[in-house]
Amino acid sequence: MKNVLFLSASLQGDKGQSSKLAAEFVEKWQEAEEIDLLKVDLNDLNLPHLSAQEMQTWSMVSDNMTPEQVKLAAYSNDLLAQLEHSDAVVIGMPMYNFTIPTTFKAWIDRVARAGRTFSYTSEGPKGHLVGKTVYVMAARGGVYQGTENDTQTPYLRLVLGLLGITDVHFIYLEGLNMGEEFAQNSWQQAREQINELLPAIA
Repeated sequence: MKNVLFLSASLQGDKGQSSKLAAEFVEKWQEAEEIDLLKVDLNDLNLPHLSAQEMQTWSMVSDNMTPEQVKLAAYSNDLLAQLEHSDAVVIGMPMYNFTIPTTFKAWIDRVARAGRTFSYTSEGPKGHLVGKTVYVMAARGGVYQGTENDTQTPYLRLVLGLLGITDVHFIYLEGLNMGEEFAQNSWQQAREQINELLPAIA
C-alpha cells in the first residue's frame, strides 16, 4: 500500500480551488487502489517563520535541550517524519502574488535540511529523498503556465529536486477569475488530465 501525503496550502482550506482539485485527484486515486492517506492543512499548523534559534536545534542532542528548544525542533522533525514516510505527495497549490503561499514556504524551510534531506558534495547538492513522486494541483486566477510569470513551477522543480525528488507532475487549473465559462473549461481540462494521469499511478 502506498503512503500518500496530501498537503493543502490554500488560505481557504477545503473551500480553496487548489484544495478541491487535489481532493478530487486523491478521491479518484482511492477509487483506483487502496492508499494510506495523511492530509495536512498547512494553515492549521501555524508555522512561524524559520528562526536562527530553531535552526540551531537541528544539530543539538535532545537530552541537552530545553523544553522550548524541543518544541522548536519538533516543527521540522514532525514534518520530516511525514515526508520521509510518504511514497507520494499531493500538493494543493494556489498562487498568491505570483508565488507560493508563505505557509508552504515555511514547510519547505523545515524539510529542506542539509545533512538530512540533502547533502553538499564536491559535485553540488545531492538529494536524499529519491524515489518519491509529487503531484502539484496548481490553481491560479489568471493564465501563467509556460510564461515568465509562472514562478511556481520552476521553483518547485528546483527545491524538490534539491531533496532528490525529480518525478514531479503538474496539473494546472487556470483562469479561474476570467469568467465562468473560462473557469468551467479549465476545470474540465484539469479533470481530463487527472483521468489521463491516474492509470499510470494506480
